[in-house]
Amino acid sequence: MPELVEVSHTLELDFPKDLEEIALEQGEDPNKTCELMEELKNMIYEKGDCNPHRMDDEFLIKFLRARFWKVESAYKLLCRYTKFRQVNFHWVDKVHPLHLQSLGEENIMTTTPYRDQNGRRMLIYRFGNWKPSRTPVDEIFKASLIVLEIGIMEPRAQVLGGVGIFDLENLTLNHTLHMSPSVAQKMIAMMVNCLPYRSHTIHIVNQGWVFDVAFAFFKPFLNDAMRSRLFMHGTNYKSLHKHINPENLPKKYGGKMEEYSYKPWIEHCKTNERVIKELELHGYCVDEINEE
Repeated sequence: MPELVEVSHTLELDFPKDLEEIALEQGEDPNKTCELMEELKNMIYEKGDCNPHRMDDEFLIKFLRARFWKVESAYKLLCRYTKFRQVNFHWVDKVHPLHLQSLGEENIMTTTPYRDQNGRRMLIYRFGNWKPSRTPVDEIFKASLIVLEIGIMEPRAQVLGGVGIFDLENLTLNHTLHMSPSVAQKMIAMMVNCLPYRSHTIHIVNQGWVFDVAFAFFKPFLNDAMRSRLFMHGTNYKSLHKHINPENLPKKYGGKMEEYSYKPWIEHCKTNERVIKELELHGYCVDEINEE
């Protein structure tokens, strides 16, 4: 019998023992951690190409892990991240995380409270449920950034990366009217280029002919490495199962898992002091969370 898939609505914020060997293979040598961290900090001070809003070890280690402890690459990623924050600071400034709960209520996006067979968290978008007249595209970006920033708090996500599933069932031409090269570039920047997070694979399911219209905005920004991690399955869930075991997928995609509400995640984040502190350090408004 297959092992039961663990379901947990809490974040795993401490470094798990079972990840040590994989992290070591990626270059995370405990004997060199301090040395490489100092090298990154010195590079930030000496080159002066970016002025990150944080310089603490807990923040910077995300960039080293995302680039397999190659300091130069981690530095370049940090510079892209800093510029991304500056350009899109309206997604953070005066943003109240709890005000974005409507995206969960309308099932536009969700994070699974379980992982795939390789231990990666899955982020699922269901853009067919999106009503642009009610939810501006900027709200999707704001919510996505919060979810990713919180998710990247998990060392497991920092080491293993994550998986994205874009469910395009019921996508219409009306949705594409709210797309543009700028929107596509920002989505790719957030999911692939600028955050200390590796999108291991991205899967497109239930796409119809309208997808071709939307995808035309994305194609110019996809390099060969990105294309190699992008898989299109249509309604052929057996194709999806070649990448993600059915035991680790919702029943909607031919899997075995139930649908889970986003609300337990919200409740966990509201009561977790480390999550609240992280959001505050990133510049989000957390007063309303503390008051509850």
